[in-house]
Amino acid sequence: MRLLHTMLRVGDLQRSIDFYTNIMGMTLLRQSENPSQHYSLAFLGYGPNPEHAELELTYNHGVSSYELGTAYGHIAIAVPDAAAACERIRAGGGNVTREAGPVKGGSTVIAFITDPDGYKVELIERRFD
Repeated sequence: MRLLHTMLRVGDLQRSIDFYTNIMGMTLLRQSENPSQHYSLAFLGYGPNPEHAELELTYNHGVSSYELGTAYGHIAIAVPDAAAACERIRAGGGNVTREAGPVKGGSTVIAFITDPDGYKVELIERRFD
């Protein structure tokens, strides 16, 4: 088995595509429109399936916001330098909600940001050798 994608409902598809491509460095892999069912999809990632998991952004036509609920946690993205990633994200207009630092009770360096719709994204520092 393999993780294929995570789906997030978004209030403005282009705004979210811009955030994940321009600020988070993902690539827009493909888009589709389903006018008869009133939704649009965009798949993004650091590479396509099956080698990489993808992020599916779903825009339901006419819906500009969602109540995120209490069950959702976050998506996690590996970065080589969490502090530098926070600075780059902040400079691009992103919202850093927890600065880079060790996880409580451990040594792994993490940070948290939110995307334009308020979804939490964890940055986990991992050296890419």
